[in-house]
Amino acid sequence: MKCAGTDRATYEADGVVCLRGVMPLAWIDLLREAVEVAMAHPGPHAEEYAKGAGRFFGDLDLWQRHAPFRRFVMESPAAEIAGRIMGASKVHFFYDQLLVKEPGTAERTPWHQDQPYWAVAGRQVCSIWLPLDPVAKETCVAYVAGSHAWPAFSPYHFADGRPYADTGLPPLPDIEAERDKHRIVSFAMEPGDCLVFQAMIVHGAPANRSANRRRALATRWTGDDAR
Repeated sequence: MKCAGTDRATYEADGVVCLRGVMPLAWIDLLREAVEVAMAHPGPHAEEYAKGAGRFFGDLDLWQRHAPFRRFVMESPAAEIAGRIMGASKVHFFYDQLLVKEPGTAERTPWHQDQPYWAVAGRQVCSIWLPLDPVAKETCVAYVAGSHAWPAFSPYHFADGRPYADTGLPPLPDIEAERDKHRIVSFAMEPGDCLVFQAMIVHGAPANRSANRRRALATRWTGDDAR
């Protein structure tokens, strides 16, 4: 698995790194077929996020119900990628999440941090975001570089923007209204590329106004200090 020292340095500094050509295309082909089966047989935590035009489908824990997702988690280079980028001596799989944003979907993914949603402490906590289709920079997930060093902000419900009750955490700053104050990074990607990002980084995603599907599998991983 190709992973240069500069990749880890970028991850440490920015909270996200784009790795090019690290996932063999055989795994991409396997997951593409598996996604169609999974969407036809959604699990108990599946959601339809789009409130307007298009379709934004999400589902969790596919590895527990579908053999191809389980095989990807257990046999693909994903665990090694996560471990090397985090600098962890051992890696534990947390869960997987399928995110499919169909062409013409106007729904944004709001700005948020992942880790405040989870009952996990530690800095060695990351996600691998693996696109199964070519992704234009304008459609890709966007990240506030360096925001993985920020404190935790209250999670909130994507459906209506309500904050979770009794978290004791402050609301997230309005990133969209203050974009010029931040270094926001996103990437044009091809199948075989992936993003590795630290669980505290602030990120969101634009609408998919392209003519292409944006199928992606996010796998979540923890390292030595995670509890």
